[in-house]
Amino acid sequence: MATNRILLIYNPKAGRGLFLHHLPSVIDLFVKAGFTVEVYPTQGSGDAASKIPYLTEEYYMIVAAGGDGTLDEVVTGITRSGKKTPIGYIPVGSTNDYAVSLGLSVNVMEAAGSIIAGKPHPVDVGIFNKDHVFIYVAAFGAFTDVAYTTNQDMKNALGHVAYLIEATKRLGDLKSYPMRVRLNGVTLQQDYIYGMVTNSISIGGIKHITGNEVRLDDGEFEVTLVRNPRNILEMQEIVGSLLMGNYDTALIDYFKTDHIELECPVELQWTFDGEYGGTYKNVEIENRARSQMIILEEGRSLLTKGK
Repeated sequence: MATNRILLIYNPKAGRGLFLHHLPSVIDLFVKAGFTVEVYPTQGSGDAASKIPYLTEEYYMIVAAGGDGTLDEVVTGITRSGKKTPIGYIPVGSTNDYAVSLGLSVNVMEAAGSIIAGKPHPVDVGIFNKDHVFIYVAAFGAFTDVAYTTNQDMKNALGHVAYLIEATKRLGDLKSYPMRVRLNGVTLQQDYIYGMVTNSISIGGIKHITGNEVRLDDGEFEVTLVRNPRNILEMQEIVGSLLMGNYDTALIDYFKTDHIELECPVELQWTFDGEYGGTYKNVEIENRARSQMIILEEGRSLLTKGK
């Protein structure tokens, strides 16, 4: 392996293209640290995931500069290649959920400096129906896009209340789906309006929505399944519980597991790491424990407790 060679893959459209202004400085920083840098701008959706498995060069690491979707593609490509090439992540997207979980800076030069100073740490990866790869969330249902579509000005002004307002507006349009769920040796049969299988403390910019104790390297997902509310009060209870990461309510089923199967009589749309992932009736998700390497600063904990 070429111990000093880096492949820098960046999304030129992420974060309104602001990374382009930093690109020369990032390259210079890596070169001064003794690395040889090869640069590749992604050419469209899925480009990085399809390119990486066929790389003929060996790299010390692949650096992903973009949003969570760019990171997802790099992780997917490396996973499909069968290699464990470490990943450095420079988060320049609009949400950067996984970067929040990793404690990474959203300052481009600080993030690049942390990569140079850091070392590889193993993290879990999700495998969806034996094929699709996700790094931090697979989700279906009513709230899948709420965090991404809520007006940013409203978020800034009202905080979590903004999400409550947006979700409550949709009460009359909610659809519930009869599902059979198998995990941890038990089977559940229930109608759900939303579900997410996660390995992150932040989803859609909302911290601790996945619970108050999350590890990124423990071989387990956090599974959140939301039942159908009968009225606006139950909707408020659901949204409040989600925002607080407190699932002491009969309206939400919450589990930790390394494997889950879900069946629904109708096709459900799923998202992987915030991007559209297709429609499915039968789903199997497994945790591939500690199978990917992320570059982190020494002393960085992958356990998050409380708030």
